[in-house]
Amino acid sequence: MNLSNMPELKLGIVAVSRDCFPMTLSESRRKAVVEAYKGEIYECPTVVESEKDMQKALAEVNEAGCDALVVYLGNFGPETAETLLVKYFDGPCMVVAAAEEGNLVQGRGDAYCGMLNASYNLKLRNLKAYIPEYPVGTAEEVAEMITEFVPVARAIVAVRNLKIISFGPRPQDFLACNAPIKRLYDLGVEIEENSELDLFEAFHKHAGDQRIPGIVEEMKKELGEGNKKPEILPKLAQYEITLLDWVQAHKGSRKYVTLTTKCWPAFQTQFGFVPCYVNSRLTDRGIPVSCEVDIWGTLSEYIGTVISQDTVTLLDINNTVPASIYNSEIKGKYNYTQKDTFMGFHCGNTAASKLTSCTMKYQMIMARNLPEEVTQGTLEGDIVPGDITFYRLQSTSDCKLRAYIAQGEVLPVATQSFGGIGIFAINEMGRFYRHVLVEKNYPHHGAVTFGHHGKALYEVFKYLGVEVGEINYNQPKGVLYPTENPFA
Repeated sequence: MNLSNMPELKLGIVAVSRDCFPMTLSESRRKAVVEAYKGEIYECPTVVESEKDMQKALAEVNEAGCDALVVYLGNFGPETAETLLVKYFDGPCMVVAAAEEGNLVQGRGDAYCGMLNASYNLKLRNLKAYIPEYPVGTAEEVAEMITEFVPVARAIVAVRNLKIISFGPRPQDFLACNAPIKRLYDLGVEIEENSELDLFEAFHKHAGDQRIPGIVEEMKKELGEGNKKPEILPKLAQYEITLLDWVQAHKGSRKYVTLTTKCWPAFQTQFGFVPCYVNSRLTDRGIPVSCEVDIWGTLSEYIGTVISQDTVTLLDINNTVPASIYNSEIKGKYNYTQKDTFMGFHCGNTAASKLTSCTMKYQMIMARNLPEEVTQGTLEGDIVPGDITFYRLQSTSDCKLRAYIAQGEVLPVATQSFGGIGIFAINEMGRFYRHVLVEKNYPHHGAVTFGHHGKALYEVFKYLGVEVGEINYNQPKGVLYPTENPFA
């Protein structure tokens, strides 16, 4: 994975101190946290007691190039100065407090109390900060909280510096992948929408590009025996170079880029191939490319990429698992009902690194209506088994932010099907499907991280402004959804 399309986070820590408490207490506790933390962190030398101190500390962390900040209540803390630090620091902030250490006379800090005042003052000023589940701890515990803050902070920084580049309107009958852009701007994301004709022109300008043979060799090496349509590789290489050059020429003032493109109904006949394999290769390099001009889908993919620092994919929540497969391969072997299972599928955009084996050939669904030779370029194979998180961030058509997160796994069971596909199992998926995905009008596309990243995703969505009641997840058995019939 190419990490250049995501931040290398520079973290800072600033201790704060209420003037009627010993400053040395906050200072020594800060030093202990820095010593306990295993990663790189800038230790701001100024302890903030006043607004003047806040300005000095702010200048120091900015000079150090910090992207994210830990505001550490080593004692009770000055609620005004510490929350102004959150206000004026241009990046995500975590607010956390010190637990007592035994000396409860001159060594008592009362940060347990100060955390309450800090949270109230943050709310008064309409400020967002990451506050851990239990935000009071020893040096070692705070260091662990900082570790959990890092992927959240990295995602916030990434989103605020992101440009999404799209090509073409959504295909007909894919209105579910609606893409109101107002909330993208609210999140700090830039959007550049282009015509398919712009992309078509750029593609033709890359004909005969001297880099094509080198990319073809890369593709051959990656595909190995799965290279079933070698004659299409030069066109795919030309298309990959076209997209990468477009990114460099159009990223403008933004640091990071994702893409979303159209692949039908005219793409195949005009370009002469389908872009699935190229999409998978860019996604594997940390530049997600979603299908069917799914703008919120590519944003969701990118957030998962930054959190997990791993390849992600975008899949249709596609089809049920037949009883024949469930009864012979799942029932009695795994603790899931048939309704807990489903198949996640896309034609061929899942990276080779996330498939048990792969073949690059023609796209079966498209070939039902078109000559097979213009549908070449899709990557097929069963998705690797293991833990996954299925999730999506979406703006509704009336510009409300909404998200869902569901952790589960891909089962090591052959799909007996085609495309990039896997058998997914999520506890209480049947109820989640009805009372979240259907009830809340989510589109059929969901992003997938390979691992359980629900905790970080939840915090990122909160920080981005999704109301807590609109971050949906799969309710456990016995806990009803608001729309669930209690008599069913």
